[in-house]
Amino acid sequence: MNTSQERLPRLLALVPYLIARPGIALDEAADDFGVSARQLRKDLELLWMCGLPGYGPGDLIDLSFEGDTITVNFDAGMSRPLRLTGSEATALLVALRALLDAPGVAEADAVRRAVAKIEAAAGQAQPAGVAVGLGVREVATTTKAREVVQSALRAKKAVHMTYYTASKDEITERTVDPMRMLIVEGRSYLEAWCRRAEGVRLFRLDRVDGVTQLDEPAAPPPYAEQTDTTAGLFRSRPDQAVAQLILSPDARWVSEYYPVEHAAELDDGRLRVWMRYADTSWMVRLLLGLGGDVEVAEPVALREELRSRATAALVRYR
Repeated sequence: MNTSQERLPRLLALVPYLIARPGIALDEAADDFGVSARQLRKDLELLWMCGLPGYGPGDLIDLSFEGDTITVNFDAGMSRPLRLTGSEATALLVALRALLDAPGVAEADAVRRAVAKIEAAAGQAQPAGVAVGLGVREVATTTKAREVVQSALRAKKAVHMTYYTASKDEITERTVDPMRMLIVEGRSYLEAWCRRAEGVRLFRLDRVDGVTQLDEPAAPPPYAEQTDTTAGLFRSRPDQAVAQLILSPDARWVSEYYPVEHAAELDDGRLRVWMRYADTSWMVRLLLGLGGDVEVAEPVALREELRSRATAALVRYR
């Protein structure tokens, strides 16, 4: 167990472990960590060179040996095991689940055990604000979709799916040729050649209502290229409309959650933003959800469409 990936967690755990067991025998500590006494001594020698900024006398971790026993004289602040806040535990779980989503992950069982341990300990985590969104368990349909898609990728088979397109608020039936699975902005996607659209598309797994692996092989055309997601999923284009929105303090989160081209502070904590959009119906649904916390300054057509939809909704409600 001499690789850096295996050694670092041991080094981080060693000091609090030794503080809790002053004068422990070297052989006993080595057994607890599952390494040889020689390896543990090398770890301790490395710890001697670790400590607080300044890295001079009084800053570095100080250990003493008496015969074959170990005692910590100065811990440099590493006096207790790592404890995660609620938001930190959530972020770590998201990252581990993202790792499991990647095809061909080595040591998948070890990752699953780590997820189980963190979930078990998450109830003891101290809150630091409110963690929302990706910290919840995925629903059964998403888990099933992931399993079918992963199987199809391994077998290089096409799949048929029922998919909800949020931008158009519609459900469609599609046959696709899977290319890869990936994680973008914390969400799982299948990238595939869509025979219905005749192009490469990204499908969010939590919007797949049903998926079946077909017997026919997956055959994306040779010119099908993977999507560049390094800058996120949204790509603004000059031909897209630009909405000028005035957000109340309670709606400022929109400027952080969605890409905006420009933002300007106004009085009373309001924010004016310029935001490109490709689909008017999607933008109208977003704005309707904000209620009175948003004002559409431009374009006039979007403002009128929003007013019309809101009026129709009120008529149906009454």
